[in-house]
Amino acid sequence: MLIIGIAGGSGSGKSTVVRRLQEVFKDRIVVIPQDSYYKDLSYLSEEEKEVYNFDHPNSIDFDLLCHQLEQIKHGQAIEQPVYSYITCGRSKTETVHVEPADIIIVEGILIYNCQKLRR
Repeated sequence: MLIIGIAGGSGSGKSTVVRRLQEVFKDRIVVIPQDSYYKDLSYLSEEEKEVYNFDHPNSIDFDLLCHQLEQIKHGQAIEQPVYSYITCGRSKTETVHVEPADIIIVEGILIYNCQKLRR
């Protein structure tokens, strides 16, 4: 299994690179987007959500992301969270079932900020 991290700012071409890799490798590749792992903020008021810094590493649940990546590395499927930008929370009823693959792409602007994830 090959795990690749693709990072860069908004508009830097991350999604374009990921789509191209998916076209080439088809069913041999799985993408784990950092955006699925934003912390659940549904408990905050609308005013608090408006000022929350989503570009700070503390906004990502790196513990869950790393745990699920470890599961995939060990051949286990995961239930990836579904995050809503409307509610700033994770779905209570919906996940994305992800099976292990030959190539795992972890994609997002903050993925290299987490030492555990880099390892």
